[in-house]
Amino acid sequence: MSIETLAGSQASQPGRRTTSNKALKSLTAAVVGNLLEWFDWTIYSTFAVYLAASFFEKSTALSALLSTLAVFAVGFLARPVGGLIFGRLGDRIGRKNTLVITMSTMAAASLMIALIPSYSHIGIWASVLLLIARLLQGLAHGGESGVSYVYVAEIAPAKRRGLWSSSTMFSATLGVMGATGLGIVLTSVFSRAEMVAYGWRVGFAVGGILGLFALYLRKAAHESPIYDAESKTKPTPMSGRDKLRILLKIVFFSAGAQVAYYTWVAFAPTFAIASRGMDAHGAFVASIFAQLVALCLLPLYGHLSDRLGRKKMVFVYGLGLILAPIPLAALLTRDPWTLFASQGLGLAVWTIIGSQYAALIAEQIPTQHRGFGVGFLSSLMSSIFGGTAPFLNTWLAANQMSWMYSVYIMVLGALTLVAAVMIRETRGVPLSHIRNDG
Repeated sequence: MSIETLAGSQASQPGRRTTSNKALKSLTAAVVGNLLEWFDWTIYSTFAVYLAASFFEKSTALSALLSTLAVFAVGFLARPVGGLIFGRLGDRIGRKNTLVITMSTMAAASLMIALIPSYSHIGIWASVLLLIARLLQGLAHGGESGVSYVYVAEIAPAKRRGLWSSSTMFSATLGVMGATGLGIVLTSVFSRAEMVAYGWRVGFAVGGILGLFALYLRKAAHESPIYDAESKTKPTPMSGRDKLRILLKIVFFSAGAQVAYYTWVAFAPTFAIASRGMDAHGAFVASIFAQLVALCLLPLYGHLSDRLGRKKMVFVYGLGLILAPIPLAALLTRDPWTLFASQGLGLAVWTIIGSQYAALIAEQIPTQHRGFGVGFLSSLMSSIFGGTAPFLNTWLAANQMSWMYSVYIMVLGALTLVAAVMIRETRGVPLSHIRNDG
């Protein structure tokens, strides 16, 4: 999916060429920055097994892994704080400037993890420093995710907002694939002992360094027109009932989206390695090919959300969450092809909501509150549901209760169906014309 394809026919109209070029430049900066942000964020879960061996006391491999995943979850606790802080900044100093700050913070945290001495050298301080770095990543990622959703939705043409918004998860998936691809390369070049000793550090160093390129692009981007037009006007008051309805809609369609993402995208290879005994190299290769499925489907589903509407797509996604978990869990064994099949099918379900998520959540909140509302609520949902998903999945599997995790996803699918009933149809409607009063 090229940036030019996302732009559609705008550039062919001379009177709108300048606006289109600015939008394309801004979209490019958002996509590249989001890609690198997700690369830095995902590299932690990709190399969780090696982090466990480096930064925690290894009484047992499982306890060290669970400690690493606990830090993974703690990083999610910082995400709502980051969404709150950077979301508010996005409403006050602009979307573009805020995205520059979040990228800088994430890059610095990644370099910090790359340089932390191991547990064998500094003891418990290794675990503490990893925790601090992960908290910084959580703050940055909480701000990045929400503000980038808002930014892309606001610069998109109204009739292509679903398609343009699919670029947020398209770039996020590329970032995840980059982390997984690096896992393939490093596990091919280094032995298991070398990976534990120092090989995993390369990924964090690469992410931090590439962040400089993203910063260059983002500084040259333009602010969203709707923010410039409405940021200085008096916010439209909302009643408590309006706020509650917005909150419930976002919770209901976000919960399943977050759990599905961290189950079938970010953590799938690590789970297969740790809980099914799958070969690490084979798991990373299988995951890469499964994620190619998502890349193909994201722009397609984003386009369909512009044609068929958000409500229908959200409803279909809810049905998918109810029907898919048990068969996909049963399919996964220690053979890499089963990871490709189960993750690929899971991604075929998740991309239905992932493709339109940025547009869908931005459409629920007025412009003057959109940075704060989207940043905080999307990060809160990610923390509550996404951040706990890998730990919960691993713990239940270790205790022979994997079926409970499948039921958990199915319940979230039912909530998604409720959200499909509650939301208004917003396809093709300019953001400034969407009512958010119930």
